[in-house]
Amino acid sequence: MQQPLQVRRARADDLPACRAIRLHVFVEEQGVPVELELDEHEDAAIHLVARVGEQAVGTARLRILAGDAKAERVAVLPPFRELGVGRALMCAIEDEAAALGLARVVLNAQVPVIPFYERLGYRAEGPPFDEAGIPHRRMTLRLRSNGD
Repeated sequence: MQQPLQVRRARADDLPACRAIRLHVFVEEQGVPVELELDEHEDAAIHLVARVGEQAVGTARLRILAGDAKAERVAVLPPFRELGVGRALMCAIEDEAAALGLARVVLNAQVPVIPFYERLGYRAEGPPFDEAGIPHRRMTLRLRSNGD
C-alpha cells in the first residue's frame, strides 16, 4: 500500500462501498446467499470502513448483544489481504467496544481464519457449527479495562 490505511466509523455515504465489499467477499467469493448477508441488523449495527486513499478496501460491523460487542461481516478486498487491513478493522472494533464500556468482543469465525483471530488474542470456544453453509467457531476476547 502506497497510501496510508485509515479505519473509521462508516458514514452514510460509505455504506454503499461497505455493502459492495461484503457482496464481493461473501456472496461472490464464498457463495453466501445475499438475503443472509444483508440482514435485518444492518440499520442497527455500527459499520466500519477501511480506506486506502479514496478507495474502500475493507469493512466490518459491530452489534451489541447481551452486553458484549459482536464483530461481524469482517471483509477485505482480495488485493488488500495480508496487508494489515483485517487487523486494523478488528482493532477499531475493539476500540469502539471499549468506548461503549463493553468488556468483551465475541465473533463467529470461519474455521480457516481462526489462526488470524488467535494472533489477535481471541480464543476459540465450543465445537464448530454451520453458518450460511460455512463451518464457524465462536471466539472471544476480553478487553482490558483501565484497571487491568
